[in-house]
Amino acid sequence: MARFEYRVIQVRESLIGGKLSADKLEKLLNDEASKGWQVKAITSTEVKGRVGPGGVDGLLVTLERPVG
Repeated sequence: MARFEYRVIQVRESLIGGKLSADKLEKLLNDEASKGWQVKAITSTEVKGRVGPGGVDGLLVTLERPVG
């Protein structure tokens, strides 16, 4: 039976340089793919900031890769 490990990346506007863009997300995903990760799910969410109330639009990117 195959075993997998998972990684969740919280992507918010400021982490990828301003507005969420397809080009910046594509670069992030390709960087992770080069390390053996593949996208399992991408979920739109409100990501809370470190200071103050509220949050910004963001994504939760769930990645998967085989163990071993």
